Amino acid sequence: MRSDVNAAGPMADPVPGPRSESTERDVSRETLPSMHDTPIGRAAKLAVEALGRAGEGLPRPEQTRVMVVANQKGGVGKTTTTVNLAASLALHGGRVLVVDLDPQGNASTALGIDHHSEVPSIYDVLVESKPLSDVVQPVPDVEGLFCAPATIDLAGAEIELVSLVARESRLQRAIEAYEQPLDYILIDCPPSLGLLTVNALVAGAEVLIPIQCEYYALEGLGQLLRNVDLVRGHLNPKLHVSTILLTMYDGRTRLAAQVAEEVRSHFGKEVLRTSIPRSVRISEAPSYGQTVLTYDPGSSGALSYLEAAREMALRGLEVDCGYQGQESHMPHQHGKYEQHSMPEGIK
Repeated sequence: MRSDVNAAGPMADPVPGPRSESTERDVSRETLPSMHDTPIGRAAKLAVEALGRAGEGLPRPEQTRVMVVANQKGGVGKTTTTVNLAASLALHGGRVLVVDLDPQGNASTALGIDHHSEVPSIYDVLVESKPLSDVVQPVPDVEGLFCAPATIDLAGAEIELVSLVARESRLQRAIEAYEQPLDYILIDCPPSLGLLTVNALVAGAEVLIPIQCEYYALEGLGQLLRNVDLVRGHLNPKLHVSTILLTMYDGRTRLAAQVAEEVRSHFGKEVLRTSIPRSVRISEAPSYGQTVLTYDPGSSGALSYLEAAREMALRGLEVDCGYQGQESHMPHQHGKYEQHSMPEGIK
């Protein structure tokens, strides 16, 4: 018969006395993976680097740059480009105002701004002549970024503006009367060439055109450029296309490279060297009421918009924006072209 000790089998401690700590020391000497070698660590490192570059700051323009983000083709990234470039410029130390002219209010959503029907909005500025300062709200997540939201009421503004005096220059007058210091004003236009877009073109000095890297990218672009020429000839002689940004770029496809090459060959220096890649993070950010810069600052989309904003800011240092203020960054001069009616081609 086996003894009780033997019956215990392998569960018994064969060596009496205290246990040896050599095993624990051996484990502690094992080489652990570096934090930067893990996906979370790499993402955190990229986020820190991105925010560090954003905090470096950029030279501020001598005058407020009013930029119209327009393309009558839908789904090319107008709103996404507007809010992310605005956030990038604000993170670089600028004071930026986003004017949401799209009745869908997607720019307001992406910036975390309430835009239900009771909220004072850009509709009240255009139709009711309310001061712009009464509707502007600060963006909660980004210091120095502000938004004039759009509500569903804006959908009827196209019809209501027709009978108003100086209907095509009402946004221009509201911006010129705005007394807070600003470095940039980015106007997000609806996907059409109606009176809302015309108001934006009259108010701005620069046009920024996002172009999707797809087959239909250049379709309809000629009409937009013709309207820019009409507005420049009749209402706003300082208006010009200053920036073209390639969006939704997929480097794995030959089509994207062909579209990019064609756009660069047609427009030359107006096309930014930086292109915006297709990114799930960019698409996810608005559902959280954020831009990609605050939602995932280390993502490829955030880094691309930071670089595009830097390139756009440095390029624009020599651009005459046409707004002379009593102080730097304060547009006060009233336009000389308000008395003209809208040209027939834009009606």
